[in-house]
Amino acid sequence: MASAHAATVAGEAAVAASPSRRVLAGGRPPPPCISFLSKSPSWWASISLPPGPRRAAAAAEERVEEEEEEEPTWVELEPIGSEQQLERALAEAQQLGLPIVLLWMASWCRKCIYLKPKLEKLAAECYPRIRFYCVDVNAVPQKLVNRAGVTKMPSIQLWSDSQKQAEVIGGHKSWLVIDDVRRMIDQEE
Repeated sequence: MASAHAATVAGEAAVAASPSRRVLAGGRPPPPCISFLSKSPSWWASISLPPGPRRAAAAAEERVEEEEEEEPTWVELEPIGSEQQLERALAEAQQLGLPIVLLWMASWCRKCIYLKPKLEKLAAECYPRIRFYCVDVNAVPQKLVNRAGVTKMPSIQLWSDSQKQAEVIGGHKSWLVIDDVRRMIDQEE
């Protein structure tokens, strides 16, 4: 019995030492696997190595130029958390001659949460001729909410010359709300 055990241990050691065959714990061979080396040699020819330092700098400059030419796909709505921030945003927009869009929302409002990313996408389409802001009604004084005349959420308002010009109440499907906001923006321009 001792000689059979020694032969088994010696056989396992020989198999384990063999570079072409691995043995898992317990003496079992690993499950068969597909090797990535089974691809044709032409596949290796298609692998490109990263460019050297000079070519990398030129490629980075090209990417920066391409990024500058591309318009953003979405623009994050800038949050407004106080009356002073709203006054600053309105004054800046008036100075630049730009209208602003305010999304009045609440963090607990499901329709507001669904609408915000769609407005961020619309903000990218209107960038830079219109600025978009977001106001959480639970994070600002009630005086500010009353000043804007917000009664339902989400409310999307268009402000120009520090005055509210138009409003869309977002109580229906978000794509319909976005269409209404687009019409509201088109009427202003």
